[in-house]
Amino acid sequence: MSAVVGIFYLDGRPVAEAELGEMLESLAHRGPDGYGVWRDGATGLGHRMLWTTPESLHERLPLADSTGKLAITADARIDNRDELIDLLEIADRPVEQIGDSRLILAAYEKWGERCVERLLGDFAFAIWDDRKQSLFCARDPLGVKHFYYYYSPGRAFVFASEIKALLRLPFVPRRLNELSVAYHLLPVYDDKENTFYQEILRLPASHSMSVGRNGIRLERSWSPDLSKELRLRSNEEYRDAFREVFTEAVRCRLRSAFPVGSMLSGGLDSSSITCVAGRLLADDGRGPLHTFSAIWPSIAAMSPKIDERPFMESVVAMGGFDAHYIHADDISPLAEWSRIYWHEDNTLSAPNMYMDWAIFKSAHEHGARVLLGGTDGDTVVSYGYEDLAAFARRGRWLKLLRESAALSKNMPKRVHNFKQLVWKMGFKPIIPGYVKRGLRVLQGKSRVPDKDSALPAYSRRRPINAEFARRIRLEERLTDLYHNPKSSKMTPRDAHWNDISSGDWAYILESFEKAGAAHRLEIRHPFFDRRLIEFCISLPPGQRLQNGYTRSILRRAMEG
Repeated sequence: MSAVVGIFYLDGRPVAEAELGEMLESLAHRGPDGYGVWRDGATGLGHRMLWTTPESLHERLPLADSTGKLAITADARIDNRDELIDLLEIADRPVEQIGDSRLILAAYEKWGERCVERLLGDFAFAIWDDRKQSLFCARDPLGVKHFYYYYSPGRAFVFASEIKALLRLPFVPRRLNELSVAYHLLPVYDDKENTFYQEILRLPASHSMSVGRNGIRLERSWSPDLSKELRLRSNEEYRDAFREVFTEAVRCRLRSAFPVGSMLSGGLDSSSITCVAGRLLADDGRGPLHTFSAIWPSIAAMSPKIDERPFMESVVAMGGFDAHYIHADDISPLAEWSRIYWHEDNTLSAPNMYMDWAIFKSAHEHGARVLLGGTDGDTVVSYGYEDLAAFARRGRWLKLLRESAALSKNMPKRVHNFKQLVWKMGFKPIIPGYVKRGLRVLQGKSRVPDKDSALPAYSRRRPINAEFARRIRLEERLTDLYHNPKSSKMTPRDAHWNDISSGDWAYILESFEKAGAAHRLEIRHPFFDRRLIEFCISLPPGQRLQNGYTRSILRRAMEG
């Protein structure tokens, strides 16, 4: 976790070092270990360094190549280092002294803008290419690292890791974006570009951008192959393959020159990450792994059902951990609220940020600079309910009935009612659209469902002044945001990827990253590993939901 800033004056005026300095001063909390600027006429890049990986101890950014024609600033952790070093034939220094930013720059030299496809990890970077007189910017597949920018055609393009740095420049406007206010009130999170400031935008996750004097070109840089279905010979092979990919997703996020921590809630996701990370560190002689858990003893005393400490303690009891417990019931939800909002540059819809803030504070106090998080295994691995519709679509009706019956028995809850599982999750989703429209007509309803049906359920109530909504054309904007003419043809894999890449997770990751940065922590998310996402999306029906248990493949992989 570091900070990047940059200025490209499209009108040709020179960048002043003081301008970059102003921007970097506002981001001092993100990088206490290094400060650097690079300027060449109308272009300037800046960087603040937080050492995390062993290689980062040797990095000095911004970095220019030997010709001086290319320069990079980056907040990046590249996970396929060995592969890239071999492909790029970098042999002029020991591997441990090759920084991740140098790998990105060399990849750009070799593959140009297609280099992003080759990068695994979390990154936000900008490369000045003097030969093209353009700035190339890119962001990782899930948007773990952040990139904000302001663009004034013919005048200036500026970017930074946080909005507050952009606002240090006097020509960047400070105008409220009323559409973002409306989205917050609904709430709606699927606008992945707008911010609360007019004309200050996000570079969306999985996108790259080329900026020149003739304008901006925005492109999607990566998306999973949604046509691929993994075919292995047995359930055991699927289990072992998942375990291998998941273990590697954790392993590469343990690369650190400092103590590593893991958030441990007692749930399946954080427990799985913590167990694998603890074992890997022990095997390398780098333990113990610090675990950080929020607990509510006073509330648990009143309602023991909510107490997850037994699950946390069962993980810690395996050994190799240094456990730290944060008594969240002693902390006010309003604690340090002004400092939190200063760091976030945004509103907060989650009322539990105070709890995460306290965890990050404890991790910092115990010397950690890397903290593993369990976001969002539920979505990446998936509960597997979509498998029921797949069974119905493929004519495996007996399998549908058996899995529905087993799920109703093994995990009893209202949504696991046998009839609802068979009908609502099994057969109903595969009914053709024209049949559904005909049934609606026979029932005296409109052929087309209410337009609100495309919105998330929590957004359908409108606590917004009608005149305000009309003035900002809210209904039109929502229709544009959620209307998908191909939705009737969407496959389960399409839906799975849409859930993973939704604006909800972009918003959550953004909040987490900034709260971590406030405590000089890099938050790393093994479930948001690109390879793991590709693997989980490619799984055939029957691997996520199996023998009446949701998220079966993760459960089976973690056994023993």
